[in-house]
Amino acid sequence: MKNFNPADNIQDLQYFGEFGGVNPSISDSSTYTFLSAKTMFDTFEGNMEGCYLYSRHSSPSNLYLDKALAAMEGTETANVSASGMGAITPTLLQLCGSGDHIVSSRTIYGGTYAFLKNFTPRLGITTTFVDITKLDVVEAAITAETKVLYCETVSNPLLEVADIDGLAKIAKRHNLKLVVDNTFSPLSVSPAKLGADIVIHSLTKYINGSSDTVGGVTCASQEFIDSLKNVNNGASMLLGPTMDSLRSASVMKNLRTLHIRMKQHSHNAMYLAQRFEKDGLKTVYPGLESHPSHEIYKTMINPEYGFGGMMTLDVGTLDKANALMELMQSKNLGYLAVSLGFYKTLFSAPGTSTSSEIPMEEQIEMGLTDGLIRFSIGLDNDIERTYQMMKACMMELEILKSKATQTA
Repeated sequence: MKNFNPADNIQDLQYFGEFGGVNPSISDSSTYTFLSAKTMFDTFEGNMEGCYLYSRHSSPSNLYLDKALAAMEGTETANVSASGMGAITPTLLQLCGSGDHIVSSRTIYGGTYAFLKNFTPRLGITTTFVDITKLDVVEAAITAETKVLYCETVSNPLLEVADIDGLAKIAKRHNLKLVVDNTFSPLSVSPAKLGADIVIHSLTKYINGSSDTVGGVTCASQEFIDSLKNVNNGASMLLGPTMDSLRSASVMKNLRTLHIRMKQHSHNAMYLAQRFEKDGLKTVYPGLESHPSHEIYKTMINPEYGFGGMMTLDVGTLDKANALMELMQSKNLGYLAVSLGFYKTLFSAPGTSTSSEIPMEEQIEMGLTDGLIRFSIGLDNDIERTYQMMKACMMELEILKSKATQTA
């Protein structure tokens, strides 16, 4: 890890456009011509390096981004897709078939949870959801049919931290594949360097950073990515979650500033978390010493990129959470919106939005309360000003509540 800096690896990649441009040329074609029929046959068979067949399989623009993201995560290669779920679902379906079993973190993105809980059983694939922070519980859930351990580096939305090194050791002992969704922690954590076999991102979030593109990526060995793209039995090739070349080019440009943005996201989130915790609010942020996995996370991160930009506050009730979010939006502090990684702060009550696929009784069991607000902290220049404005919103709500009580 000492000699691995993901941002440097991205910086060292230098491409020239077709006419000498400083950005690589965009391949605006869905299909490609061949000088001979033999070359077309060889390309279909996967035996022609550098030849392109059809953009569902690969395109120059997508391969530029593949290479950059593989460099960032320290894997042999990568495969970009049309969404984060377009990376997650083919990856798991490539690893598992009928009769196989997955052990997954119980606190994961709602779409992933729904896929594992509701969809994969139709294909004969079952999942056991566990508290990923308890390694003994994880290992106890493994059966003879288990093929995959699945987790998020920092879970959505409770911000639980997975001990990737510990999970990797369990996976190796049982000959399993450890798949890690690193969407919340690009640059901050490098799961492949900690032992993960496959690293996934929703490019929609921090990596793109401007909330104008949906995309995903699977970073893994050449062998696994080749299997995903196999024309006969590759889940990505046959299910078709292909990223558009124009979108690849857009993400590629934004990737170049990711290191600057992540430092600011992390700085701002740490500042707000410390201030709100000091104010007595129920605050969860992996950078706080009060976080149960703070010490583990400290050993995992690349320190210069910090503890990330995600924070939660529990304000007690859903009504209070909704009122606070609406007030903050009216004061231009950010947007009441799902997703994350935008330059403005985004906030939502995940129990009724991004985690709504999880049944209420299971939300309660895992500690997802009505009053929980998930914050994706933005790139605000004066974070003290932001803090004062957010605190003023909270105080205004308390005054309104007090007046309403007196009137009643």
